[in-house]
Amino acid sequence: MAGFEPAVLVLEDGKRYVGRAYGATGRTLGEAVFATGMTGYQETLTDPSYAGQIVLMTAPHIGNTGTNDEDMESRRIWVAGYVVREPSRIVSNFRATRSLDDDLVAGGVVGISGIDTRAVTRHIRSAGAMRSGIFSGPDFELSDSEQLDLVRSGAEMSGRNLSAEVSTPEPFTVPAVGDRIGSVAVLDLGVKASTLAYLAARGFDVHVLPQMVSATDVLELEPSALFFSNGPGDPSASDRHVALLQEVLRAGVPYFGICFGNQLLGRALGFGTYKLPFGHRGINQPVLDKSTGRVEITSQNHGFAVDAPIEGIIESPAGFGRVEVSHFSLNDNVVEGLNCLDLNAFSVQYHPEAAAGPHDANYLFDRFRDMVLSTQGDAE
Repeated sequence: MAGFEPAVLVLEDGKRYVGRAYGATGRTLGEAVFATGMTGYQETLTDPSYAGQIVLMTAPHIGNTGTNDEDMESRRIWVAGYVVREPSRIVSNFRATRSLDDDLVAGGVVGISGIDTRAVTRHIRSAGAMRSGIFSGPDFELSDSEQLDLVRSGAEMSGRNLSAEVSTPEPFTVPAVGDRIGSVAVLDLGVKASTLAYLAARGFDVHVLPQMVSATDVLELEPSALFFSNGPGDPSASDRHVALLQEVLRAGVPYFGICFGNQLLGRALGFGTYKLPFGHRGINQPVLDKSTGRVEITSQNHGFAVDAPIEGIIESPAGFGRVEVSHFSLNDNVVEGLNCLDLNAFSVQYHPEAAAGPHDANYLFDRFRDMVLSTQGDAE
């Protein structure tokens, strides 16, 4: 552990929070956001959707269960920086093989501890997510104005396309588990390992594709369905992925999208997207399923949302027939799901794979499987 070396979190509006270095020392820049989960920090750190973001944990005590290889959601830690109130001094869990600090140091993740994370969270909730930086080691000695200039020179999340940074460089396949029912082409925009495992468990051969593939590449696989994953960045900067999705939808291929894949379905259908003030991040976000009236506690990580009315049936502006908002957030009425009434396509804004929980939305993978089976029945 970095011990008691000083560190400072600097926000672009000039707010400063001095604490202790945690993880690697040095300098890092990114968008400051907060995540409300009390558990699952390893899943958060290795979720590619957090690329480019300095993540603050609202739970005050982080690291007590250590880390392991089983709970990795991707090949590495993706967060730009990490902010915690009180790092655990010991690791106490039978599944742990190393400490969280070990992983942060090995991954070169610059962090800070010992600051009032509740105060930072309240500030971000009032002022919105913003550019920020963590400075420790020699960079801590930079003047306040130099640190602030570095933060303000950093890239804003709006307009950023980060898919190429997190996507697999080469295609690979996860074979179906049990009785095979077909194949699904997964456009990897930052997919989590548990998502692939859940799709394979439903009987799909899962063909994971780099984000630069074309619609022709997808259709040549003759997949039973297409899946767009979660991922970081601004959906308005992903025109190529939207065009790919529109072409594959016109070819009649069933579609399921989560998180970033929900925003891209919204854009493909002709709706806009917009940046949320501070986003939804954590494993305790309440969502209403309009079809059942059931409230689901969901895992989320998104800073952008689809701009569509949450009531009524809407005609797709892009000519894909009737669409309805299927789910919405009970915190702020943000669109949390889309359902196409004239296409075999639906999406949700949250993470139904829900590692590290909860599992209220796991049924959506079964719904996807049932939709694919029904289209196979129609074709016979």
